[in-house]
Amino acid sequence: MRRNLAHIDGLVEAGASLSQLSAQPYRTLLVVSEVFRQQQWMYEHRCHQIDARIVSITQPHVRPIVRGKAGRSVEFGAKLSASCADGCVFLDHLGWDNFNESGDLVSQVEQFKRRFGHYPESVHVDQIYRTRANRAWCRERGIRISGPPLGRPPLDGNAEAKKQALKDARVRNAIEGKFGQGKRRFSLARIMAKLAHTAQTAIAITFLVLNLELLLKQLLLLLFWFCERWLHYFDAFLDRCWEPQMRQGHRHLDIAIG
Repeated sequence: MRRNLAHIDGLVEAGASLSQLSAQPYRTLLVVSEVFRQQQWMYEHRCHQIDARIVSITQPHVRPIVRGKAGRSVEFGAKLSASCADGCVFLDHLGWDNFNESGDLVSQVEQFKRRFGHYPESVHVDQIYRTRANRAWCRERGIRISGPPLGRPPLDGNAEAKKQALKDARVRNAIEGKFGQGKRRFSLARIMAKLAHTAQTAIAITFLVLNLELLLKQLLLLLFWFCERWLHYFDAFLDRCWEPQMRQGHRHLDIAIG
């Protein structure tokens, strides 16, 4: 690769112009040059890590993200941060570089206030969000954050605290279920778009469809409720219409044989 890149540099010095290349070969040349630079730097410094490391020539925006999960310690793709309120899911942060989710808590709560006009009564988050800074920020605004308090747990235990923790875990299952629903039913785990902006659009559309499905369910329940009330009023109307005739009794009996 060093030899081929040196030949290209020699052609450029001799008067050749890279502007004659089309967009795709020129983009590939830039990506390959950057990959070579990163690999050369890691070889010289005897390490296996570098900032903004490129792992795919066709998708240079994809970064390796260390997750530490069983059987899948490293993942490749976009990383996102989402919130859920009353069944509606909101895509708050979407990026290709690895980031710490705990830094998104403040912005997510502020976005909740802009959407609904007030701070939430409680925030149900994962353990990574329960930093001292986030706890102090929520405490100043009267927001209860889920999870056990800092410090040593009491020896006797607290039945009320355990009951509240179980309730918080049930509420938090909503956002986890949204991720599972998006991956199983709407191909969130199989984004086939190659470009960064098209992949981000596909991810955003997935969350939009999740909210549209929730809205469709609510409209369907509302339609069933209207139908049930209409049938109730129609049945009462028929009872009022037939009641006088039932009091007079039937005077004729019509029988037809075919």
